[in-house]
Amino acid sequence: MLYPMKLTAPLKDYIWGGTRLKDEYGKETKLDKVAESWELSCHEAGQSVIANGDAAGQTLADWLRTQDKSVLGAHAEKFTYFPLLIKLIDARDNLSVQVHPDNDYALRVEGEYGKTEMWYIVDCEPGASLLYGFREKISEDEFQRRIADNTLLEVCNKVPVHKGDVFFIESGTLHAIGAGILICEIQQNSNTTYRIYDYGRVGKDGKPRELHVAKALDVTKLDKPVRGTKPQAKLDIFACADVELLASCEYFTTYHFALNGMCHLKAGQNSFQSITVLSGSMELAAAGARLSLKKGESVFLPAGMGRYQVIGQADFILSEV
Repeated sequence: MLYPMKLTAPLKDYIWGGTRLKDEYGKETKLDKVAESWELSCHEAGQSVIANGDAAGQTLADWLRTQDKSVLGAHAEKFTYFPLLIKLIDARDNLSVQVHPDNDYALRVEGEYGKTEMWYIVDCEPGASLLYGFREKISEDEFQRRIADNTLLEVCNKVPVHKGDVFFIESGTLHAIGAGILICEIQQNSNTTYRIYDYGRVGKDGKPRELHVAKALDVTKLDKPVRGTKPQAKLDIFACADVELLASCEYFTTYHFALNGMCHLKAGQNSFQSITVLSGSMELAAAGARLSLKKGESVFLPAGMGRYQVIGQADFILSEV
């Protein structure tokens, strides 16, 4: 029987991370800091574990291997891998300036798919900003020169951020999350990142962190970003929830719900769904059972599970393919 699966997330303690995911979002760990919580993951670098029901204790990836592919939905049939990776990211310090390759390059060079991603700004400190592409188009020669002489930041597009902003980071787009920002990231299921600039930092081994300049030169789009920084559309379809379509592309479609009451939803045959609660609490009712969800928790809904209800006061992200 298909049912909503609450997930336990693998956690990452990268050097730029903070403690908000432990202190505010209920992530239990002995790690000093939690930079990323992988809320939905079947990636070999960190896998979600099912926390409830008959499959409790299994990784989501292992459970999927025992099921018919229909539990991912018709839209997922075009992918040869589990298509999504969803994260909560707490950037206490600046992340490196980086870029992700597209599918063709990543498959040829790295042996996995590329990465297009989307950021939803869950919260941010006053004055926080991030880097999103270039201010103006530049040449490859200038890009290479500015990397070499450490003046790259002078031509990057620095954008002030606000709670609720949306950044669509297509593969090939230079980007960097800035200090003091908490993000929900929806991305292709890939962990390939090329660092271009890293503020001269050293890793846990005391050595400068590796840069990937040659590969970044191969894949970076040297132009201004095309999309804006606001949700794609407001959807006036529920009496008890304000809903925004955050972003849609060939890899994912993502919505933000501000729930105040009860909404009737459906996990149909087209796609599985993933819900991540950003604030408040709610119950998810399906097949006669109720599952409690609070801030910082995520649930996987198999395709074909059918109708369900969400009840409570909460902000959450719903993603599907």
